[in-house]
Amino acid sequence: MKISEKELEKILEELRQLVTEMGATVRFEKGDFKGGYCVLKESKLIIINKNAHVRRKIMILGEALRELGIENVFIPPRLREIIEEFTEI
Repeated sequence: MKISEKELEKILEELRQLVTEMGATVRFEKGDFKGGYCVLKESKLIIINKNAHVRRKIMILGEALRELGIENVFIPPRLREIIEEFTEI
C-alpha cells in the first residue's frame, strides 16, 4: 500500500489519539533506542524516538496497541488495516 508522507503523519496522529484514549501516555524523546510500550509505576507508557521515520513511529504505536488489547475496541477499519499491515511479523 503506497501512502504519502502527509497521510502517514495523519495516521500517526490518529494512532496517538487512540492510544491516549486507551489510557497510555505517548512520549517522543531523543536518544539511542528503538522505543516501545512499557509500564512504569503503574502508568502505561509508550516511548518513541523522535528522530525515527514516521513509518517506524506508526509501527511502534501499532505494536503498543496490540499489547494494550484492541480485540474488543472499536477502531475504524482503515486504521485497523494499517495496524495489521505495519505490525505484521
